[in-house]
Amino acid sequence: MQVYLETECLILRRLTLEDADVLYALDNDPEVMRYINAGAPVSYATIREQLLPRYLSYYETGADYGYWAAIEKESGEFIGWFHFRPARDTEEIELGYRLKRAAWGKGYATEGSRALVRKGFQELGLPRIIAKTLTANQASRHVMEKLGMRLVEHFWEERFIGEDKSAVLYALDREDYRPEA
Repeated sequence: MQVYLETECLILRRLTLEDADVLYALDNDPEVMRYINAGAPVSYATIREQLLPRYLSYYETGADYGYWAAIEKESGEFIGWFHFRPARDTEEIELGYRLKRAAWGKGYATEGSRALVRKGFQELGLPRIIAKTLTANQASRHVMEKLGMRLVEHFWEERFIGEDKSAVLYALDREDYRPEA
């Protein structure tokens, strides 16, 4: 297993084609997808033929950015993924994550995100890291705030499915980064 990052409780490794089944299960939990696509089902073909190839394509540009499977050290189980990649609409680096419900409330989103932010500032010398979510996703917003990110703007995000497309952008600049945050 090629490890990208290791934290106290997590191993982040590259996704592979063999992860299609666990991604399918993750993306078909309506609560996990509530703030992404309003909980609508995602077909296995979409995972295998569209999403997974897009996730894997980031590795072609180098080892620093992309999507990584989050593996719980204690159990060895896939619990979700993190991304640390160029944002779609800017050249800034965007942090994101999607975790199984069984992993919620255990601090994994904060732990994995903190490791990626640390890597971004301390190893890669990034000037700024951003994260986005729907305004209503209070749990994700709380993780961003725990990382020291600040609310930058409210905006309307058309790519989200559902009626409420009110979204927020958070950011953390290198000069405001505190490793202990």
